[in-house]
Amino acid sequence: MLWFLQATAAWLMTLLLHVISPTGPLNALAPTDGITLTSGAPYATGDGNTLDVYAPRPGAAPAPVVVFFYGGAWASGSKEIYRYVGAALAARGVMAVIPDYRVYPYVRFPTFMYDAAEAVAWTRANASRLGGDPRRLFLMGHSAGAQIAALLAMDKRYLRSVDLSPQDVCGMIGLAGPYDFTQLRGVMVKEIFGPQIELDRAMPINFASSDNPPLLLLAGWSDFTVEPGNTQRLADRVRAAGGSVRAEFYSGIGHTTLLAALSGSLAFLAPVREETMRFIDARGACSQAPRAVVGKGAHSG
Repeated sequence: MLWFLQATAAWLMTLLLHVISPTGPLNALAPTDGITLTSGAPYATGDGNTLDVYAPRPGAAPAPVVVFFYGGAWASGSKEIYRYVGAALAARGVMAVIPDYRVYPYVRFPTFMYDAAEAVAWTRANASRLGGDPRRLFLMGHSAGAQIAALLAMDKRYLRSVDLSPQDVCGMIGLAGPYDFTQLRGVMVKEIFGPQIELDRAMPINFASSDNPPLLLLAGWSDFTVEPGNTQRLADRVRAAGGSVRAEFYSGIGHTTLLAALSGSLAFLAPVREETMRFIDARGACSQAPRAVVGKGAHSG
């Protein structure tokens, strides 16, 4: 009987997440006790380049830090929509940083990548004063945000632009990411990424190597927005290159429900938060404490 009730609840939640935006209810149900929110902190010059920080209750040691990049097909999104993501991580003792970044049609690739790198540099430079451990820095993203997080971790040029390197990142957590663009060949993709050479440079799968930070890649078999083969192919390529990667796939989970399962309210849908925490907890410090100076100003293109 219990399995029937769980299956029915999962089906109803999946239906609702396809019909209405889940963020209102999930944000309303997100925990607030013991979480300090710093909102709208500017991390670089440029319109909209601000971020929110969800700091957990201080513990015996500084908290690990996750910079989360939301999706939106590189053309939409807002950090306020993902309050439940920041709260879910902070409730488990992780400092979560959620930046806004400039999107199409205002900018094109690779400008938003440099915005993302600036957000990481700001986070690493400021984590200590907010209660986080800059030596335990992780990147995370969903959908287009997973492509951004993966490319930051795998293509050295972006973090180098802010005097960092992928070795300053302890790991990358990707949820339903388009890592090789196999199914993304539409007009808007060409507008955002330009000619084939730029499209190739935007694909994390082309930067798989043995010195990538460890990757945790999660996807749902019922994802009809970003084909889950993206996750499998990237995992296979990283393994072939001698890198560290773990890929998990969940039956009956789609593109939106994968991220929604990160919240405490919908954690029963898939063990996304548990896998994320296991990945973070398994890794200690991966770099030295940062210098006091933050990275350069935002790139314009």
